[in-house]
Amino acid sequence: MASTSDFRNGMVLDFKDGLYEIVEFLHVKPGKGGAFVRTKLKNIETGSVVENTFRAGEKVKEIRVERHKMEYLYKDGQTYYVMDPQTYEQIPLNEDLIGDAKDYLTENIELKVVKAKDEIIKIEMPTTVNLKVTQCEPGVRGNTVSNVTKTATLESGLEIQIPMFVNTGETVKVDTRTGEYCERVK
Repeated sequence: MASTSDFRNGMVLDFKDGLYEIVEFLHVKPGKGGAFVRTKLKNIETGSVVENTFRAGEKVKEIRVERHKMEYLYKDGQTYYVMDPQTYEQIPLNEDLIGDAKDYLTENIELKVVKAKDEIIKIEMPTTVNLKVTQCEPGVRGNTVSNVTKTATLESGLEIQIPMFVNTGETVKVDTRTGEYCERVK
């Protein structure tokens, strides 16, 4: 059991009908009445965000989570395989568990697997990944100054908007949180 004074971002709670991760919290001490903690909680399974208020000192059940670095290997049908670089153990992951991260997976990319109660509950991608542009319109000389973009298909199958000066075969850095182009990688 943990108290509201133990709250921190990323903490996982057994709350209502599932596991929730604390996204944001704020201790509030009004002039009148008792103190309370206002929180934003993200359901780990569904991804939905709910707001909840706890009384100061209220007890909640904290779930201990472990984060393990893994290396993505390959996809076989609906199953994705990752490997523990320490033990070389291959672990199959369900497509539902991977979710939108599948748009950024390339062979040998490092990611984190989050376990609670010896069960994998989610994966965490790095903030940015480097992906090769496999198809886009050719860049035209003179279009490098304006903020004009074009659609590009990346090696993972993801389609994003990139600047006109980026060509097929070049590598770009993509933000995994927003799915947007960051920069061209040399």
